[in-house]
Formats: sequence, structure tokens, C-alpha cells
Amino acid sequence: MKNTFGQSVSVTLFGESHGEAVGAVLDGLSAGVPVDEEYIKLKLSLRRPSDGLSTARREPDDFQIVSGAYRGFTTGTPLCILIPNTRQNSEDYDENAFIPRPGHADLTGFYKYNGFEDRRGGGHFSGRLTAALVAAGAVAQTALKRKGVKIGTHIARIADVKDRPFGDLKRDLETLETLLFAALDEEVASQMKARILEEKARLDSVGGVLETAVTGLPKGVGEPFFDTLEGVLSHALFAVPAVKGVEFGAGFGFASMTGREANDGMRMENGEVTFLSNHNGGVLGGISTGAPLLFRVCVKPTPSIGSLQQSVDLRAGINAELTVKGRHDPCIVHRARAVTDAVTALTLCDLLALRFGTDFLGGERA
Repeated sequence: MKNTFGQSVSVTLFGESHGEAVGAVLDGLSAGVPVDEEYIKLKLSLRRPSDGLSTARREPDDFQIVSGAYRGFTTGTPLCILIPNTRQNSEDYDENAFIPRPGHADLTGFYKYNGFEDRRGGGHFSGRLTAALVAAGAVAQTALKRKGVKIGTHIARIADVKDRPFGDLKRDLETLETLLFAALDEEVASQMKARILEEKARLDSVGGVLETAVTGLPKGVGEPFFDTLEGVLSHALFAVPAVKGVEFGAGFGFASMTGREANDGMRMENGEVTFLSNHNGGVLGGISTGAPLLFRVCVKPTPSIGSLQQSVDLRAGINAELTVKGRHDPCIVHRARAVTDAVTALTLCDLLALRFGTDFLGGERA
């Protein structure tokens, strides 16, 4: 299995949903980056289930920094973060061990690993591993902030309920930093929560769209042709469980525009190039323009639902039906927001190190 992402700054994930622990190793990050454990806790809290909108599995996420940090700073050696699993209910998965859940990786995991995979709770395919991504991403976000790069994601849409678009980015990103349910409009947030609970009552689930903005990203980041800013970010974002689509700027909206409408006009202000619009989402030719980086990801409805579904029995070779048991989310969009921020931060750290050198994100000499 290929569980490492990044060329200069890389992250490796390990663990399973019902194993002893999940974790991440962040390698290549410069020495001298603050490791703020309170900030890591904050970011993990934004991913953690809450408000009856999520799974009843409530892990405390009491992480341990095993290596790579000393006296509150990275040392430049591999930073290993371990998060124990403490609230597994593996018996929920015993009865239907060989009946794959529709929409999950149960079937493809069986094809790939010939039945030797850990199937409990999705095993290594589980969203549980995103806790480790969020913890590592919090360290990456701290490194980026010191360089003036800020990241924020809001819930643009859940089912047919839409949030307002980004406005004042400085203010919106500050608001999103600690907002538990990341809709920018409070009234819309209430409507989104109600929509999730409606589907939960129907033993069903719902998906949505997340929109991310990055400010302060230097110009010239991205490596054409095959390691473009969009390409590398998309690669990472598609690793997030349930992400099924990524678009930058106007995205598929370009299909209904003319060239005159789509092009972002340019002007000079105080010796700097500025843009009259940002339809291209801060990227041209796969390289950052200096305008805010804007992209959206589509998150599918949670495949674990309480309704009766059609499947097959892989061991008996016959058709089967199942009702998924266990503790599941009626919607994961609001939790995936913290994961999106983390993956974005990890990817940008790697691209910045490739562009400006491995010490770009580090601290001054102690």
C-alpha cells in the first residue's frame, strides 16, 4: 500500500479504524517550526463528532508526539504523531464480514488484498485515519502562518442548502479558524443541521460541497506539467474519504462562459500585478498567481445508512441484503472541513519547500 504523500515534505499514514492506534509521520519539515499542542487539539476538535449530527463513536483523540519535537519545536527529524483508538465496537462488523457495504471500499479491498484486509470499521480505508492527517496538518498550518499563508474552508452546500460565498477573506478566514460548524451564515448553518437530522431520521445520509480559500501564497508555486499546483492538490484531496470531485476557481462554470467573461483582467498597483476578478482561482498554467487560491470539493453522502440495501455474500457467492449496523455519520461534510484544511496545508508545505528550499518554513537559529 502506498501511504506516503509528498516529495520534499512528506506525510505517511498508518493504522486502522479498530486497531490499536492511528498515526502520521511528517518528514522533511524544517527544524524550528512551533509544535503547538493546544492548536493541534483545536483542529482535532473541529473534526470530532458533535451535536448529534455525527457518529456516536466519540474518540478523545489524546495524541502523543513520539518523535521529531523538542521543547515545543520541530527538530527537523521525522515528527511522529500517535493517536490511540479507545472506543472500538468491532463486534458490529462480525455478522456481515463478507457482505460488502454498498458505497464503501469493502469490495475493492477484498479484491486487492484477497480477504486478508482488516475489515472492521473499514480498516485502513476508514475516515478514522483522517484524525492523524488533521494532527499533522495542524503543524503544517502553523508553519504556513509564520509565512503569512492562511487557509480556511466553509461548508458551501449540504444537499440543497447553500451558504453565502466567501466575502471579506481576512475576516472570513479568522472566523473559520475556530468555528465548529463552518457555515458563514448562522441562519444557513441551522438549516443545514436540520437537513442532516431529517436524513438521519429517515435512516439515510446526505453530502455536500466544501469551499476552501488560501491567502498569502507566494507567486510562482507549482511545477508543470505533472506537478501543477492544481494537480498535486487534487491528488491529495482525492485521498480524503468520500471526496468525489475537485474544481478550482469557476471550475465547471467555465463551460458556460465566454473567453471575455472567463479571463481575469490585470492592473498594476504600487508595482504589483493585481486581478480584476479571480475566476481562475489563483492558478494559471498550474502555477500560483498571487491571487487567493480558491477551490471546492464535493463530498458524497455517507455510504453507511440504516436502510436495507442490496449486496452480495462474497464467501457464499450469492446475492444478499444488509442493514448496516454500528455508529455512523448521517453527514461527514462538516467534519471533512478540518481534513481539507490539513491536506491543503501539508500539500502547500511540500510545494513551497520544492520551490524555495527545505529551510523556507523553518525558524531562525536557536
